[in-house]
Amino acid sequence: MVPEGRPDGAGAGEESARLQAAGSVRKGCDLLANSQHGCLQSRRARIHQQINRELRMRTGAENLYRATSNARVRETVALELSYVNSSLQLLKEELEGLDGNVDANQPQSEGITVPMIPLGLKETKQLDWATPLKELISGHFGEDGASYEAEIRELEDLRQATRTPSRSEAGLELLTAYYNQLCFQEARFVTPARSLGLLFHWYDSLTGVPAQQRALAFEKGSVLFNIGALHTQIGARQDRSCPEGTSCAVEAFQRAAGAFSLLRENFSHAPSPDMSPASLSMLEQLMTAQAQECVFEGLSLQAPVAPRDCLAQLHLAQEAAQVAAEYRLVHQTMAQPPVQDYVPFPWTTLVHVKAEYFRALAHYHAALALCDGAPVAEAELPALEQIFLGLPVSSEPRGPALPQEQEERRKLGKAHLKRAILGQEEALRLHAVCRALRRVDLLQVVLVQALRRSLAKYSELDLEDDFCEAAEAPDVRPKTRRRPEGRAPSFSRVKVADIFHRLGPLSVFSAKNRWRLAGPIHVARGEGGFGFTLRGDAPVLIAAVVPGGRAAAAGLKQGDYIVSVNGQPCRWWKHADVVAQLKGVGDEGVSLQVLTLLPGAEPPGSGDRRPALGGLLRSQKECGWETPEPAQASPRPLLGWNRKAKRGKSGGRLSPAPHP
Repeated sequence: MVPEGRPDGAGAGEESARLQAAGSVRKGCDLLANSQHGCLQSRRARIHQQINRELRMRTGAENLYRATSNARVRETVALELSYVNSSLQLLKEELEGLDGNVDANQPQSEGITVPMIPLGLKETKQLDWATPLKELISGHFGEDGASYEAEIRELEDLRQATRTPSRSEAGLELLTAYYNQLCFQEARFVTPARSLGLLFHWYDSLTGVPAQQRALAFEKGSVLFNIGALHTQIGARQDRSCPEGTSCAVEAFQRAAGAFSLLRENFSHAPSPDMSPASLSMLEQLMTAQAQECVFEGLSLQAPVAPRDCLAQLHLAQEAAQVAAEYRLVHQTMAQPPVQDYVPFPWTTLVHVKAEYFRALAHYHAALALCDGAPVAEAELPALEQIFLGLPVSSEPRGPALPQEQEERRKLGKAHLKRAILGQEEALRLHAVCRALRRVDLLQVVLVQALRRSLAKYSELDLEDDFCEAAEAPDVRPKTRRRPEGRAPSFSRVKVADIFHRLGPLSVFSAKNRWRLAGPIHVARGEGGFGFTLRGDAPVLIAAVVPGGRAAAAGLKQGDYIVSVNGQPCRWWKHADVVAQLKGVGDEGVSLQVLTLLPGAEPPGSGDRRPALGGLLRSQKECGWETPEPAQASPRPLLGWNRKAKRGKSGGRLSPAPHP
């Protein structure tokens, strides 16, 4: 994780001074490693200073943005916030790279691959859960809110940790665990007409503009956005020069696309541009395109393609054309309002560069198939012309076919190389236009290598006495043998326990319900037992009361929940545990405390009455937990899937009261 406000360089200096004062160096200590470690500490300290400076600038710009009502000033400040946001993301990425590598000078990849576009995480401010939760626990649940300080501190620590997750599976598990905890808190503390009273503050990932809402849906949506963004960062950091790295990158970008799709389909009234439907749709398309690019790289690495294997080269040409088609679609989306107003210009340019690069790469592989590949069987020509060159199946083709004569194949291959060279030159021109991309040396290396390779092949095919103008090469038809689809996050794989477990089962003890505690009620044992029947678990329900029996005389009613047996809390007891406890009672009887649900879905009191944000995010089963709602509680659309929640008590077991 990214450390905050820790001057590591000072500690390293003190240690060095102590060793020098002792006049010796530790045995086995590598002086070169020590010097490299000191350089890393200095770089960390410098990055921390730059981050602090950018944070101060953001705070000032944010205050001005909120204070002014002038549209021109707000537009200027929003632009400045976007610059600060980009700088912070770059600095934190650099700091994460230093913390994640012992030797930062070691290259992460032996091969040269085209850089990917990772998405920065949404940032948030520290949140105080203590005041509203203590008031709610004391006022509604009837317990001492101060006794839950440990639980509140655990929730605050978990949220604080999610502000700087590591770019690894551990970081994803951390975000997922916090998301699942938010589901618990929503089920327990939030009602359709009353929020927690907290103001959730998040910064836009693309523009850096602050946004805030009181709805818990905004907090959950922002966490889900960060889950998708973290997947993009993990995918971009993979070593795609090996098959294992490309497979991991494909999966990471698929999961990122699934997270953004899930958010787009279920989140409404987004307060920030990065969570608007248009932005989420663009991000979903971008991650799908990057996954398709990794598929192409994986196919290229599975086995060295023989230059004379015409079919293999044409398959690669199709795969490259598919990647180019995906990036053209992304570029069209980025160029349309309102997305074009807040998508970084380097993103748009890089996507355009990739579209041109992979289209040129498709023509290059088609040229290799024609010039170096062995002639194909005559029976396969119509299928190849239709599939790979986009020609219709006809006895009289309307365009260039796959010729069998060597000279004709050379001319058509030369035409494909010409289009490849033109496309690669256009990609280099676009790369030079964007100042930010000019600093990405690796991208320029890839483009230059591809152009040199095409020019060298073109020189081989160019004959001195060739004065015939080559025909225009047809487009390579896009097609892929593996189209990556978005994969929704699996929340159930991270099992969490409800932090506020002590309050009782969510099916009863939630802000949606009102109840009255009665007892202790003494019930004596009669000839026929206690005179009531039990059902369900946690808490156990009195399903029926025998008229005229001991339970009815004591005041117990059908529908009451048993929460204490002889002074022992039993809110979480199983049905069998309560029955066993009652069977062990002697003739003196048992003392019960029961809970009676009152009419009405929520308690009276003031609260935030603003309308909810709309449906977001999955059934309780997908979190790894279930909280069946009582019959009195009305379903609420906030943060719920279309799947209906279970109603009534689980188990459905009916047990008469124990007999003597």
